Amino acid sequence: MEKRNLRKERIGLVLSNSMDKSIVVGVERKVKHAIYGKFVKTSSKFMAHDEKNDCNVGDTVRIMETRPLSKSKNWRLVEIVERAK
Repeated sequence: MEKRNLRKERIGLVLSNSMDKSIVVGVERKVKHAIYGKFVKTSSKFMAHDEKNDCNVGDTVRIMETRPLSKSKNWRLVEIVERAK
């Protein structure tokens, strides 16, 4: 049995769900500044596929890399880690 390649996973916050079957997920990470050594927060936005339109703005979700689904969607929703309050 062949083993599937490991795919990248990210955990982030849903910033937008106004599109049909799509969400925008914001992911924050800390990067060490090259000269000063201080850790700086950087953020990235990923468009992800949400097949059942489950997510709401503010939810914490896990997304996984997948084949290109459109011009800007290369990620899909794996699970909703925590619902927005």
